Amino acid sequence: MFSDMLADAASLIFPRRCPVCGGAMARGGMVCTLCELTAPLTGLWSEAGNGMAQRFWGMLPVEHASAFLWYVEGSPWRAAVHRFKYGGEWRTAYSLGRWYGALMKESGLYDGVDVAVPVPLHCRRLLGRGYNQAEYVAEGIARELGIGVDRTGVRRHRYNRSQTTRSKHERWDNVEGIFSVRRPEALAGRHLLLVDDVFTTGATVMSLGSAIIEAVPDVRLSVAVLAATRRSAGQEP
Repeated sequence: MFSDMLADAASLIFPRRCPVCGGAMARGGMVCTLCELTAPLTGLWSEAGNGMAQRFWGMLPVEHASAFLWYVEGSPWRAAVHRFKYGGEWRTAYSLGRWYGALMKESGLYDGVDVAVPVPLHCRRLLGRGYNQAEYVAEGIARELGIGVDRTGVRRHRYNRSQTTRSKHERWDNVEGIFSVRRPEALAGRHLLLVDDVFTTGATVMSLGSAIIEAVPDVRLSVAVLAATRRSAGQEP
């Protein structure tokens, strides 16, 4: 009780700041009230066979796929994603992962998932950035779903340059054959939730899923990403 009183007093003197807009935030919240009410949530986590899931049909046996936020140009949410990806704000990735995971659990579509598998970074990029943002998203989701996170079962064995400035076709070429499975026995027979931060063409997740299916044919796959463009989720032509 005393620690709670100290925390309340500290919040009055040094109020927590919303990771999206920078405004004051109530204790215990993940974002401020305004940002929570105006967040560009997709709702895809409660829609079986949605447009994003259909992107994998005929290419990868994905059972469910969804994104938490729409990745909109000029949006403060897009800027927040950029900051946790490149600016060291990994706590935001974890917090948003928890929010997303709670909604996924509520939907019931992901009840059969056994373990979350974040898209791995190459060791060179991991050393430069200091963390893998997809791992923190996965940890947040996993906490709410009550599952574990597998950080070592797959690896990115080849370094590839950033996807950010590449065309659609270049993105696919850039990620071809860059992943491999370290411990197929740890994944065999399980339902894996592949987790990434941003979904635009789907090339990275597709490459990872293909490597896993090739090494461990009896796995089941679902996909969860924190942000996606409307076009990538079949919402725009």
